[in-house]
Amino acid sequence: MLDIHFGDNLEVLRTLPDAAFALIYIDPPFNTGKVQARTRLKTVRDEAGDRTGFQGQRYRSIKLGTQSYADIFSDYLAFLEPRLKEAQRLLTPDGSLFFHIDYREVHYCKVLLDGIFGRESFINEIIWAYDYGARATRRWSPKHDNILWYAKNPKNYTYRYDDIDRIPYMAPGLVGPEKAARGKTPTDTWWHTIVSPNRKEKTGYPTQKPLAILSRIIRVHTNPGDAVLDFFAGSGTTGEAALRLGRRATLVDNNPQALEVMARRLAFAKPCFHGFEIPKYSNS
Repeated sequence: MLDIHFGDNLEVLRTLPDAAFALIYIDPPFNTGKVQARTRLKTVRDEAGDRTGFQGQRYRSIKLGTQSYADIFSDYLAFLEPRLKEAQRLLTPDGSLFFHIDYREVHYCKVLLDGIFGRESFINEIIWAYDYGARATRRWSPKHDNILWYAKNPKNYTYRYDDIDRIPYMAPGLVGPEKAARGKTPTDTWWHTIVSPNRKEKTGYPTQKPLAILSRIIRVHTNPGDAVLDFFAGSGTTGEAALRLGRRATLVDNNPQALEVMARRLAFAKPCFHGFEIPKYSNS
């Protein structure tokens, strides 16, 4: 089951029942002070084109459109606080919040979350590290995001250890063939590339996160059939990960472009839209 709401997420959250979600993942705007935009391109074979591909073949770029949103808040914490209080109310007794942010605001957001959930409810800070894009020349290049994990009850939360995806040992010869074949569990630092512009997974939405990151969180921190909430849903990655893992999902966003992306991406699940006219998209 998939519900997609269009509107101010605070207003939508206030209509949802207490203790309804086993997991809430949010990736709010990072308050960079900029307008975030991404232009979608399509390439076609053209000997007079502007790009060179494999074996010297030439391609021409076609602009499909630009998607954007304003990442500017005069009082970022005042914006977040009522929404995070609603998130705490909406979690099941064994539920967890995963709060995805970057280095600019993570320190302030953690203090805010400590006040709402309690410092004892903070379980982990996960570092998602990637290696893509331009390099800074006057400082160490920032190539990571921060994901804060809070449990509603620090003594009772879902953590399905046996469902953690394994990763290769860096020195497999030191652990023996049996351990090397099984792999090891990740630490609190997750190495994973961003969504490549050339991959099928790419939707063109400016802040799209990798499906594998959300799948890991949902697989380990929920049980089959549980309900998952994302109220800064963007391109709908949380919804796709939840649905493909046998969970239910509720998504909220106030950007019409985000709703259009989700409508296309999640058409296979036949979502129920609230406050938004359902576009006529095929499952492809």
